Amino acid sequence: MIIDWNDIDTVLLDMDGTILDRHFDDHFWLEHVPQHWSQRNHTTLDYAKEHLYSLFRSQENTLNWTDLDYWSDRLKLDIPVLKQEIEHLIAVHPYVVEFLLYLKHAGKAVWLVTNAHSKTLDLKMKTTRIGPYFDGIISAHQVGLPKEDKRFWGKLQDFISYDPERTLLGEDSEVNLTTAESFSIRYLIYISRYSSRVEPRQSDHFPTIDYFNRLIPEKGSSCITIPQ
Repeated sequence: MIIDWNDIDTVLLDMDGTILDRHFDDHFWLEHVPQHWSQRNHTTLDYAKEHLYSLFRSQENTLNWTDLDYWSDRLKLDIPVLKQEIEHLIAVHPYVVEFLLYLKHAGKAVWLVTNAHSKTLDLKMKTTRIGPYFDGIISAHQVGLPKEDKRFWGKLQDFISYDPERTLLGEDSEVNLTTAESFSIRYLIYISRYSSRVEPRQSDHFPTIDYFNRLIPEKGSSCITIPQ
């Protein structure tokens, strides 16, 4: 894929796994929550993981998946407080700030578009202090649909005025890129290094980058080429 930044007005970026290291979220839901749930319910950690992982999977591709209030009620745990216990693991991926500065300098509209719950957003924006780099932040909970739903991208236009043909979307979810593709968003970029703890994997369907410096053209140029 050849990207000419002169042809792009709007950049939509996912949060967890895309601009932020998903190690925090993976550790939280796969280790931290089961540990506390097992202690509260006097079970083994192995049982807690088996039970909770099944519960989590049952809510995939729904707004409940990221709704902290839902999980607090369902698990009888204070999920926001538990997140604060390991907030030191929240981290911005390398080159994200440099990319955001490039976009601002180039005059692009830059929006954070995430499935994350408002309480998660508050914690992560406070910790990372990257909120001011964006023109705005839209949560799927505001839109009323998760990004996995094909209707999301059309509904998003009630909140953001954007032309799909002149828009770039960066995501670590191939499912979300596929739903965006159905809405004809032209530039779809898969972020392969979603966690600092995993080896990146090339997408079979979308142009793939590991870090956002791959999208910053050389000085004096507006074009870059992404392998597909």
